[in-house]
Amino acid sequence: MKSIVLSSVVTALLVLSGCSTKEPAVDTKEEVVKPVVVEKVKEVETEVVSNEDSMVDSSSNDSTTLSMSDIESQLPTIYFAFDKFDITPDMQERITSAAELGKTGAMDYKVKLEGNCDEWGSDEYNFALGLKRADAVKKAFVAEGIDGSRISMVSYGESNPVCSDKTQSCWSKNRRVDFKLLP
Repeated sequence: MKSIVLSSVVTALLVLSGCSTKEPAVDTKEEVVKPVVVEKVKEVETEVVSNEDSMVDSSSNDSTTLSMSDIESQLPTIYFAFDKFDITPDMQERITSAAELGKTGAMDYKVKLEGNCDEWGSDEYNFALGLKRADAVKKAFVAEGIDGSRISMVSYGESNPVCSDKTQSCWSKNRRVDFKLLP
């Protein structure tokens, strides 16, 4: 019985002491504000530029990208006959001109050959045919003196058409190998 009374008294004291009001602690230190130092700014100097120097050459900022895209735009597309991956004599001339670019202007870049097909045939067949077309161009490119280690190949099959009409001329545009330059 004594323990119950004693524990009740302790509990009541704890509850009542918890309800007492306490003043919150306030930081009474005054903050010292340092004066802002104002620096004098140098006056703007005006420079007179001649007309010859007034033009800004935007190509000098990103000459590597522009020259790469310029060279890439000069590379021809190699076209193939239906269901073929042989290089015809007229396309061999295009490969020769592309190889000349590869030896001179594009000699610092790698070349990616992208094989493409028309919509005829299964996906597997067209991927294989696109790769055979890219390989035929690679062999012709190497025969023209381009290092084979600079050349990579990819086949897009029929998934990268440049024309989607249902005509013979459109399908012939999709049977091709495109050149892309890589840094």
